[in-house]
Amino acid sequence: MAAVPSGLFAVYKPAGVAWGCVREAVETKLLRDLNAAWVRAPRQHVRFLLAPGDSGDTRLVATRVPVLADHPLVRGPRFRRLKIGAGHRLDVKASGVFVLGIGHGNKLLDDLYNCHLTRVYAVGGLFGKATDDFSDTGKLVEKTTFDHITREKLDRILAVIQGTNHKALLMYSNIDMKTQEAYELAVQGLIRPMGKSPPIITGIRCLQFAPPEFQLEVHCLHETQQYLRKIVHEIGLELKSSAVCTQVRRTRDGVFTLDDALLRTQWNLQSIQKAIWDCQLKVKTELEKTLGHQDKSLLQTADVEMAHAADS
Repeated sequence: MAAVPSGLFAVYKPAGVAWGCVREAVETKLLRDLNAAWVRAPRQHVRFLLAPGDSGDTRLVATRVPVLADHPLVRGPRFRRLKIGAGHRLDVKASGVFVLGIGHGNKLLDDLYNCHLTRVYAVGGLFGKATDDFSDTGKLVEKTTFDHITREKLDRILAVIQGTNHKALLMYSNIDMKTQEAYELAVQGLIRPMGKSPPIITGIRCLQFAPPEFQLEVHCLHETQQYLRKIVHEIGLELKSSAVCTQVRRTRDGVFTLDDALLRTQWNLQSIQKAIWDCQLKVKTELEKTLGHQDKSLLQTADVEMAHAADS
């Protein structure tokens, strides 16, 4: 009999597919594998049936026959629904790491949300165009020149964006930067807003520059994919040109990276169980690092949940 997996795992969401469809596809394949692996021995009960006797007459004979209620066509599938929670979502145009939780993993999703972990994106851009939704598939509203743009000018704009957001990060972290606590948090890389805040970019750099195309690596908190597209648009304006976003691809969501993300061909029971097991230690370590100084009970809960998953 197969055990229902319980914990956190990541899948790779392709562009052009809604996150809800990805979650439903994972649930459908898990249910199929669980029902295929779950086999209950058919129960039997005793019935007295007529049978021919030795002298040619009939008599009642005790016979074991299967219970019709256990027939697959009668009982239907054992597993009909699984509670699968979604982490930080990706819109239809975006792709990349998409974290899901099943069983006690839904509670861990809440804990990781309270950690306010950084997410990393590879964002593609194209100079010379502007659209109504800041993407390359939107309605074209303007064309501009871009020959005057250099790598140095782009890096200068990115440095200004990072500096401005760093000030916002310190403001929303609600920490006195002159204290010993602030120093210790800075050493551990734990200075981050522990509540609601506007989108904050903690790091941004240019990975590729081949005008009119360019690619950025963006580290951010509390963002949306549309916000990242707007950043590309604003970079174009700052460079006295225009730009549209050609790609938003999440490469990291907290402790989960592209290496952890299961491809569509791996959305099955065995691969998901292995992915949950492989990521348990990383999740527990991050909870200890970030929430340990705030709520020790969360760590005890994580230990119990890991033990429960190991038993499953």
